[in-house]
Amino acid sequence: MKLRTSLAAICLAAASAALAQQNPLSTRPGWELGAQGAHYDYLEPDFAHLEGGRIGIVAARTWTDDRGLFGKLDYRESYGRLKYDSNGTGTKDHVPDLIFELRTLAGLDWVGSSASLSPFVGLGYRYLINDSRGYTSSGATGYRRYSNYLYAPVGLTARLHLGGGWVLAPTLEEDVFLYGTQVSKLSDTDLGLMDVTNHQGKGRGHRASLMLEKDNWSFGAWTQYWHISDSDVRCATPVVNNSCIAGKEPENYTRESGLELRYRF
Repeated sequence: MKLRTSLAAICLAAASAALAQQNPLSTRPGWELGAQGAHYDYLEPDFAHLEGGRIGIVAARTWTDDRGLFGKLDYRESYGRLKYDSNGTGTKDHVPDLIFELRTLAGLDWVGSSASLSPFVGLGYRYLINDSRGYTSSGATGYRRYSNYLYAPVGLTARLHLGGGWVLAPTLEEDVFLYGTQVSKLSDTDLGLMDVTNHQGKGRGHRASLMLEKDNWSFGAWTQYWHISDSDVRCATPVVNNSCIAGKEPENYTRESGLELRYRF
């Protein structure tokens, strides 16, 4: 019994020493789980507007080494029931909208006595499902949309020591849009239209956050923004006499801002 007690004490002391040696200004390794709430605003100028609240979960795994290098795998899932408003087709409430996002990042910590800088680059994938099936206030029929973005995050996190174990961690990031596709299930409308896949080649995004970190917890505010240009044009009906009814995914803007709480273990 004494031997077991001694071994437990040694393990506890070793764990405490490891935590004490970890610099709070460095990128924090380990697993993270968290929750977030946000307000979402999607706009297609002069045509459609979607907005409403969202709730979501986040998860991350971070690896570090003694040279200051780090790698991170970050996952986000967010759900909202949004209000749809269009000048031409009326309004519709409680439209289901689901976002999945997966990112892989790599970077380097430059750590000073009271502050650090951590530049990073990576690759991200964002997948959105919007289900507008049913009828609007004017009797127009909706359909499902599947949105895919591939992008390259380039950013910088700073950490500032506030004392008492508290660290302030602002992050600025530019999201370089690489490629996108928009799948519109126009067959849902029962108007004789075919499903269409449009390709998007131009856009840009950015995001920012301001987090407070202490021990295993982090909490703060964040915001994201996307501006995607017009897609290509695709036929939504069979081609007859070299003509068809065609459609495109119009230029659009997405703004999302919220609060987030994470726990690291």
